Amino acid sequence: MSSTTTSATLPSGMRVLASFPDILIIPEFVFGGLVWILVASTRVAEPMSQGWVMFVSVFCFVISTLLLFLYMCGAHCGKSAWVTLDAFYHVIASIFYLSAAVLQAYVTYLMKTGGTYKNYQIDIAAVVFAFAVTLTYVIHMVFSLIRWKAS
Repeated sequence: MSSTTTSATLPSGMRVLASFPDILIIPEFVFGGLVWILVASTRVAEPMSQGWVMFVSVFCFVISTLLLFLYMCGAHCGKSAWVTLDAFYHVIASIFYLSAAVLQAYVTYLMKTGGTYKNYQIDIAAVVFAFAVTLTYVIHMVFSLIRWKAS
């Protein structure tokens, strides 16, 4: 039973980058940053939709960075509320990124006939990376919820 208790806590220090699902923060940074860069580098066809995509990518990038630094500093040690916060954040991030990926795909579909071919290719890359980061957040969410339930 003690193994269940130890697996239900968040790691601290460099162990954050060596434990699953916390190692998924690296592809979340990379894919989320690529979504951010690709959407920012293309022509904005639908300001509301692509504004949401930018908000989600920047918000998740900043919050993930903040949580990573707090976990590495050990600010969460001895406090059980951090496991709940981690699970809640990954649920919200998964929902946000799924909505952003679908909106980006829709905007890309609309730009198929209008706009330049280069912008269309950039938007396609943004859609691919938006769904990739959504998948990583969903996997992280599932394992964070398992950790939360075990705590």
